[in-house]
Amino acid sequence: MDCPASAGRPRFDMADIVRQHRAELEARATLSPEQARVLSAIALCRTEALGGHVDVCRSCGYKQPAYNSCRNRHCPKCQALAQERWIAARSARLLPVQHFHVVFTLPGRLRSLARFRPREVFDALFQAASETLLELGDTRLAARLAITMVLHTWARDLRWHPHVHAIVSAGGLARDLQHWIPTRPRYLFPVRVMGALFRGKMIARLRDLHDQGVFAGFDEFDDPEGFERLVARVARTRWVVYAKQPFRQALHVLRYLGRYTHRVAISNSRFTAVSSEAVTFRTRNGNTVTVTPFEFLRRFVTHVLPDRFHKIRHYGLYAGASTEHALAVACLRPAAPQSPAPTHDVSKEISWITLLFHLTLRDVDRCPNCGDIVEHIHVPATARAPPHRAVR
Repeated sequence: MDCPASAGRPRFDMADIVRQHRAELEARATLSPEQARVLSAIALCRTEALGGHVDVCRSCGYKQPAYNSCRNRHCPKCQALAQERWIAARSARLLPVQHFHVVFTLPGRLRSLARFRPREVFDALFQAASETLLELGDTRLAARLAITMVLHTWARDLRWHPHVHAIVSAGGLARDLQHWIPTRPRYLFPVRVMGALFRGKMIARLRDLHDQGVFAGFDEFDDPEGFERLVARVARTRWVVYAKQPFRQALHVLRYLGRYTHRVAISNSRFTAVSSEAVTFRTRNGNTVTVTPFEFLRRFVTHVLPDRFHKIRHYGLYAGASTEHALAVACLRPAAPQSPAPTHDVSKEISWITLLFHLTLRDVDRCPNCGDIVEHIHVPATARAPPHRAVR
């Protein structure tokens, strides 16, 4: 059973836009199977089609349906509990040191290539960015860093803007595996050096993919010299890498990163007006953008990731079951206090009822009117799960 929608629902719901305008989108654009499944999931999310339960209070007669979530990672209503569980799971591996926030952005000239072959180009983006940080950690600190990365593909106006957010430890485990080497207090590496190294590694990976024929069919490469011209152009430009000063406390890192790991292209709270002719939503600094419902959905589906694509990845001391992580923890114990253990266990086994109470202090086992015990009466689903193939 999934968590019901919160009592303070946003005024507008993306599911309504999908239900009302999906047919126009499909008539004017070709959807991939993944995109079709996402739209189906959003349209059905927290409706009787997915089943759920009805909360009934025998004392005062209160009755309220609560329908199941679709659990799709692109759905704006399904990420809060997943985010909390992720934060709890990662807190066990968080090193008790400061962390920098670094952003690697794919240059504009390569964005159409990423749209053409997203899986391969995004894999290359992760590889180039992680290798950049690990190499600089090795050459400038003689240490192995701890890195967590998250892929985002959108700007605030939903335009195509692939970039990777990285949370990087302010130091690393020494090569001898015996001690911790910190960075300077407010400085990781020069951003121009990171940008140049990132550029070289990304171009090298793109060359490999081109040689393997991955980009066959890409219009710009119909000309035999097309790939080399593109590489020459991006090689002459400065690649943007942004680095922010480190967080003061280690656990603040997870709270901050959690906002990125489970953020979707747009949340319902950002809508300011929705009609049959226009969709208006907030961007930055109090600004808004208005587009047609078709254009809104067209932009949104471009951010649907390939099936089973991992948008959160860990490297260095945070990679997998690395024994170096345990050694780093041992080295840090004398020098820094351990991060406080979570005050609650939000592992995958814990119920959504318990987790919802932790997040909102809302006890769904109690009637909001009289406080008496409520019964949760199961409501079966009335529709199948979203189709595996686009339905025309």
